[in-house]
Amino acid sequence: MSAPMPHAAESAVALRSKPFGLGQYLTCLKGIVLREGLRFLHQRERFISSLVRPLIWLFIFAAGFRQVLGVSIIPPYKTYVLYEVYITPGLCGMILLFSGMQSSLSMVYDREMGNMRTLLVSPFPRWFLLVSKMLAGVTVSIAQVYAFLLVAWFWGVKGPPLGYLTVLPALFLSGMMLCALGMLLSSMIKQLENFAGVMNFVIFPAYFASPALYPLWRIQEASPLLYKICAANPFTYAVELIRFAFYGQVEWTSLAIVCACTLLFLAAAIVAYDPSRGLIARKQDTGGNG
Repeated sequence: MSAPMPHAAESAVALRSKPFGLGQYLTCLKGIVLREGLRFLHQRERFISSLVRPLIWLFIFAAGFRQVLGVSIIPPYKTYVLYEVYITPGLCGMILLFSGMQSSLSMVYDREMGNMRTLLVSPFPRWFLLVSKMLAGVTVSIAQVYAFLLVAWFWGVKGPPLGYLTVLPALFLSGMMLCALGMLLSSMIKQLENFAGVMNFVIFPAYFASPALYPLWRIQEASPLLYKICAANPFTYAVELIRFAFYGQVEWTSLAIVCACTLLFLAAAIVAYDPSRGLIARKQDTGGNG
């Protein structure tokens, strides 16, 4: 006869076997979102840095490039627009991109500190925990985007009034894709010190090989190879989705690719964080940081 199971183990097994209700899932989601929000509020330099980067492009570079980079009448614009108006959707994408990477940085930090182990042994489904983490990161990043748009509005860069509402779904979908990408990257990073290099390797090529700063037709004229790289860059479609949404339009190709990439990155992250199959398990088996 086998030895009796300890009381704590019996409780854990009973808790896992008992199905959770909607209220318990919402409580878990609320806890993860509040934790991410409080962490963001306590890191004021993170908020300031998230605004400094796009504001430098808007205030300084846009003023210098305005006379150099002309923007023809291309959808969704119905007339000529100033360069700073053109790059505003790309700068919103920049904020989402950096925020998604910052969210993955917190995953690496939590794993080194042991907090990630506590989260992942939770009886809630692994996919739900990771999606909740993504939702928390997207909520914070959207707040940063609207703070940037508010500063840009006072600077004179104004979009259609209704566009500030219609752009919200595009910001959410783009943020989910970039957070899922960051989460996948966090599963591959063994140490916190390596994260800065990975960020630079991902963020800057993704940002500059996109229509965030210049139209795709100009890229195609200058370099067909670079145009193909931009066409293969998921961030390109996030920027275009945001750009069209500002004017109450849907760019269906961008919408389909952003949704597909979100599902792909999320599925890969769920597998990577699976203790029986993913990268996290292999790192633990080989003695890496868990």
